[in-house]
Amino acid sequence: MSGTEGDTGIGLLPRDGGAPARLSEVVYDGIVTLIAQGDFALNSRLPSEAELSERFGASRPVVREALGRLRQDGLVVSRQGSGSYVRRQPDLAVLRFAQVRSLADVQRCFEFRAGLESVAASLAAERWEPADLKQIEDALEALERCLGNGELGADEDQRFHEAIARATRNPYHVAVQSSLASHIAVGMNITRHLSRMRTPERIRAVQDEHVAIVDAIRRRDAGAAAEAMRRHVLNARQRMFEGV
Repeated sequence: MSGTEGDTGIGLLPRDGGAPARLSEVVYDGIVTLIAQGDFALNSRLPSEAELSERFGASRPVVREALGRLRQDGLVVSRQGSGSYVRRQPDLAVLRFAQVRSLADVQRCFEFRAGLESVAASLAAERWEPADLKQIEDALEALERCLGNGELGADEDQRFHEAIARATRNPYHVAVQSSLASHIAVGMNITRHLSRMRTPERIRAVQDEHVAIVDAIRRRDAGAAAEAMRRHVLNARQRMFEGV
């Protein structure tokens, strides 16, 4: 199996604790790499499941699982009776910023956060006290300063989301946010690095998403806060795979 993995440039990626990534995630990462490198061109048909299985040294069910996740993340699309086609080609830079762990794992974290943090934003809108709102607004101002100074702002972004979790007045939201901190940081670093490579208008649009969340929380509009947060996290997930 080591020979076929070498063909993709991706082996079993170590996690923080040293455990290998799931094989379907290795295949996922390998296909993303080949798409980003242009080996699988935009709008081209991917090799068959059997061919991918041979290439990655993995079973067809493993390849099928990887392709399913790629479809969920909008990179490929299936055409009945014809196979899978490349729908989006991410920038090669995403590979530089995602060397530590599996891209598939990062995407699943975004998926989980979209539900978790939308609920947190809703509760924060209903329950915030003046000290909570000040922490959220201070975090937003720190992000604005980073934008003006051309700084990455990943730490400030994380503090923003943590402040919202605290404003829920629910220790479980705070605990889950804390336990996911290292995973969330990886996704934030990737998307914020990539955003800095885009136009100033795109960078401003990302900050405007934060502003919309705070505005809804400040107005105690729980529904709007939940939707603004859900949209922000899913947009961040999508921005990770923007490219040519």
